[in-house]
Amino acid sequence: MRIVVQRVTSSRVVVAGDEVAAIGRGLLVLVGVAQGDRTEQADWVARKLGGLRIFEDEQGRMNRSVADVDGEVLVVSQFTLLGDCRKGRRPSFVAAARPEEAEPLVDRVAEVLRGEGIRVGCGVFGAHMHVDLVNDGPVTLVIER
Repeated sequence: MRIVVQRVTSSRVVVAGDEVAAIGRGLLVLVGVAQGDRTEQADWVARKLGGLRIFEDEQGRMNRSVADVDGEVLVVSQFTLLGDCRKGRRPSFVAAARPEEAEPLVDRVAEVLRGEGIRVGCGVFGAHMHVDLVNDGPVTLVIER
């Protein structure tokens, strides 16, 4: 799994002109599922995201998690994170999991986060989405498992 996590003041997903999910302060999480990924990877990633201390405390240090700041998470599937651009000019996506394997794992990330008491919004798997965000910091991290 390859995850891009961005600390945001707000983010939303629009599909075919309709807003399908929106959050305020929290994390925008782009999820790329690789071939061979299993539930264990999704669970690990969700727990990592829930406890990731990238929000500032009173001293201005990144010492608080999304749960600590009563933040929200927006989970968006993005198979292009598995794109390999080393050869030629067109990315290869052979490392990405097939949709029927990837979708349940993206859903699992959201489910585990919800189980930790975090409010979670989701994009629409497989849809052409417009994702708006206001990156806070900016803080952007890549997590691989």
